[in-house]
Amino acid sequence: MVENLPPMRILLLTFYYPPDLSAGSFRAAALVEALREQGPSDLHIDALTTMPNRYHSMDWGAEVSEENEGVSIRRYELPSHRSGMKDQARAFLSYAKQVSKATRHKQWDAVVATSSRLMTAALGARVAKGLNAPLYLDIRDLFTDTMADVLAGSPLKALLPGFRWVEHSTFQAANRLNVVSAGFLPHLRQVAGEGDYRTFTNGIDSEFLGLDFQREPTEKRAEPLILYAGNIGEGQGLHEVIPEAARRLEGRARFRIIGDGGRRPVLEERLAQNGVSNVELLPPVQRSELMAHYREADILFLHLNDHAAFRKVLPSKVFEYAATGKPILAGVAGFAAEFIEREIPGAAVFAPCSAEGLVDGFECLEGLSSPVERAEFKTKYAREAIMREMARDILEMVG
Repeated sequence: MVENLPPMRILLLTFYYPPDLSAGSFRAAALVEALREQGPSDLHIDALTTMPNRYHSMDWGAEVSEENEGVSIRRYELPSHRSGMKDQARAFLSYAKQVSKATRHKQWDAVVATSSRLMTAALGARVAKGLNAPLYLDIRDLFTDTMADVLAGSPLKALLPGFRWVEHSTFQAANRLNVVSAGFLPHLRQVAGEGDYRTFTNGIDSEFLGLDFQREPTEKRAEPLILYAGNIGEGQGLHEVIPEAARRLEGRARFRIIGDGGRRPVLEERLAQNGVSNVELLPPVQRSELMAHYREADILFLHLNDHAAFRKVLPSKVFEYAATGKPILAGVAGFAAEFIEREIPGAAVFAPCSAEGLVDGFECLEGLSSPVERAEFKTKYAREAIMREMARDILEMVG
């Protein structure tokens, strides 16, 4: 007689999860759906995450716990925080303590951690070791690379050797390790040696694939609208380029910036100093409202600060923007610049933090007709297809 086998259980650690707004949130939700679709009928996923906290200016009112078919979601409260390093460290420690308590004396068949700031990955490694369970890491950013740039002139750079040790031990602990950008692979090999690494990138969510983002032909305007939607932090460096570029494009273009973050006050201050009147700043919005803003825009804007670490990244925003068929103006370098120039028609790339480059890029796109044909790109980078492959990879690891 064959005994009934226990259901397969997977533990997912993700700092962000819907309804929070972030690339990590959307990716985690898509992965859960893919695992449910690809996994056995008795698969159960426990997602341990946080109450929405990406933008302190928004109150989401999410449920502390949810039970859906085959999925349990637990959201932990965090201390109030903004974008400073101390606040973020305090918030993560709170999350880590609650996860450690929730996973004690329990068992899962595998631990999956999706992480941008390394610490969630490190927490996943610690939990997996305690459970004696295989570990799958999904790395969305190179934390030590970014910190090396950010802390270059700060006494806090003394923390870097410790971060590098955590990174090395965390990556070494993974049974399988995925990175969202092939530009990360040289760093990965340097830190953890040769391995069977994966590159399941970010992608286009299904809700973007069936929508028409074009305005009515009668809605032509004298001053094209350039739209940015996302975080306004040091990594995006909007404060370094928008004030001067907007001043140069006064009377020729308008900017709309939707979002929040640690550098928003600096951006506001520099816009005022430059006497800029053609930049509109709006708070973060729900995705449904964001679609309307995309439809209204003439050009979608993307920018990364001029740090060496950002030459390896591939921003998730690239995929969302490309799906709209709108022209894309991108201030990026390195791998992201190569990817956009190779894969996305109707895009102009300029050097980060160059106001002159932004103006030149705008002039290249100014007369471009929309929508830009990107059917091949949308098929190739549909998130559902990418996440299905990643889910199969995770389930294969579980065995």
